[in-house]
Amino acid sequence: MAMTMREPRVDPRRVTILGSTGSVGCNTIDLIERNRDAYVIEALTANRNAALLAEQARRLRPRMAVVAEPDSYQALKTALDGTGIVVGAGPEALVEAAELPAEWVMAGIVGAAGLEPTLASLRRGAVVGLANKECLVCAGDIVMAEIERSGATLLPVDSEHSAIFQVFDFDQTDRVDRIVLTCSGGPFRSRTLREMENVSPGEAVAHPNWDMGAKISVDSATMMNKGLEVIEASHLFPLPEDRIEIVIHPQSVIHSMVEYVDGSVLAQLGSPDMRTPIAYALGWPERIPAPAKRLDFATLGTLTFEAPDSERFPALRLAREALQMGGSAPTILNAANEVAVHGFLEERTGFLNIARIVERTLERIPHKTIRSLEDVRAMDAEARRVAVQILNTEFGR
Repeated sequence: MAMTMREPRVDPRRVTILGSTGSVGCNTIDLIERNRDAYVIEALTANRNAALLAEQARRLRPRMAVVAEPDSYQALKTALDGTGIVVGAGPEALVEAAELPAEWVMAGIVGAAGLEPTLASLRRGAVVGLANKECLVCAGDIVMAEIERSGATLLPVDSEHSAIFQVFDFDQTDRVDRIVLTCSGGPFRSRTLREMENVSPGEAVAHPNWDMGAKISVDSATMMNKGLEVIEASHLFPLPEDRIEIVIHPQSVIHSMVEYVDGSVLAQLGSPDMRTPIAYALGWPERIPAPAKRLDFATLGTLTFEAPDSERFPALRLAREALQMGGSAPTILNAANEVAVHGFLEERTGFLNIARIVERTLERIPHKTIRSLEDVRAMDAEARRVAVQILNTEFGR
């Protein structure tokens, strides 16, 4: 069989990082700085951390730096005075940064706030590394329709979806039996409901394997992250909900699996380091070096698996129910979860109340058809209003 060699890329890749001060953004910058000449930075954005954003901008020299919170604008402007870097603040500036002509965009803004800038990048046909699962949870049909229209490329950066993407045969989707999302089980995998009743935010954020931000870590502790990933996977891969499974794998070595009709199971393995899936997306369609620790199979030890417990972790059930209902239900689920997690991190409600607040919100708001981004915004706002009310009146401390 004749072998063809891909010509190595010679021109630098133009990159924008939406959410550069978060965990995913910092890991992306780490990879870029290991081969600095291969990249030109168009824009960096952050939520409110003007000091870290300014430090990153001084090193990487983007065309534009943006903070989402207007209160942080002056600090960023002062820190970057004299650099020639354009400084902006607020939601409109985030979208403006996403519209700059970067070939590759990291969509790393946490939560529903990342939806509009991510859509702005997709509309102009960019290659988008998606680390924001809420985009597909809140507005999956809208996002996928935009990709179809613009010809953009969406590359999942979640370790689980990246793993599936790497071993999923899109040319033979009818030959796929199921996909299996793995999860570590989080810090409370073996705790009883009673033991989880009084856990602190500090305990919930202490993930056993991954270094992540506070909100994502709490989602891992409740296993809501895995429920959101089922919804995300239903948009990324052409399989119905009942063929998307979850298995707990505490060692976080196998990042997910695809089973085919002949019984073959293909899996992607690696040490638990977010720089591996980020590198896969950043270099795509080629592979680039990443500094993740290599697996030593001789000393790896035992890999174990167990079924998730939806009684102790009801977020899994709620996410599947929202996906089955469709329409605005996943948007409501996500908004209520963000409110509840925020309340827990501020110690205004208990850990187990996160799922209770989400369930009450889903029960209280009739779900509707989502036809536009305006519908998403309206339902997100309504769900947040109701979730805040439920937190304050039923589950507040």
